[in-house]
Amino acid sequence: MFYLLLSILAVSPSTPKKISLATRKAFMDTVEIIGDEIAVIQMAKGAKIYIKLYPEYAPNTVKNFIMLSNLKFYDGLTFHRVISGFMAQGGCPIGNGTGAAGYNLKAEFNERRHLTGTVAMARAQDPNSASSQFYICFAPQPHLDKNYTVFGQVIKGMDVVNGIKKGSVMDSVRIVTEDSIKDILYPKKK
Repeated sequence: MFYLLLSILAVSPSTPKKISLATRKAFMDTVEIIGDEIAVIQMAKGAKIYIKLYPEYAPNTVKNFIMLSNLKFYDGLTFHRVISGFMAQGGCPIGNGTGAAGYNLKAEFNERRHLTGTVAMARAQDPNSASSQFYICFAPQPHLDKNYTVFGQVIKGMDVVNGIKKGSVMDSVRIVTEDSIKDILYPKKK
């Protein structure tokens, strides 16, 4: 079924990526959340960012992010908006901040605060307008608390985040379990 869904997503290189509501519903129904999911963003130069996802705070947003990652939606997209000391925003299939995955998500504002390395969904004025775009905070942003859906936290690779520039490319975004990469996250001291 996964490969069928990938074929539905197939688009030409010049066509912005979009996912039909039917594909989204079919895939969302197959996404199982274990609770220890880690998103690994590999940047174009090979550096990686590890993000602990928060399904207990934003279950539908996490499922959506996992679905888009598994469908390789984010592969090759850029961080199109980078504001020093504030955040880096990516996930726009058009590359200028106006694109989306073809649907909107209901907001899941929660108690998680905007700290250094917080990952949250970008949106327009409508609280329910998030889709595929997300941002990573360079520093605490308390004015955003409870106004944006926080769904993750950088747990390794903040140096990579701090090096993001406008136009930096995400080669891939993959979902793994914390247990499968524990040696990377928690190296044993010699």
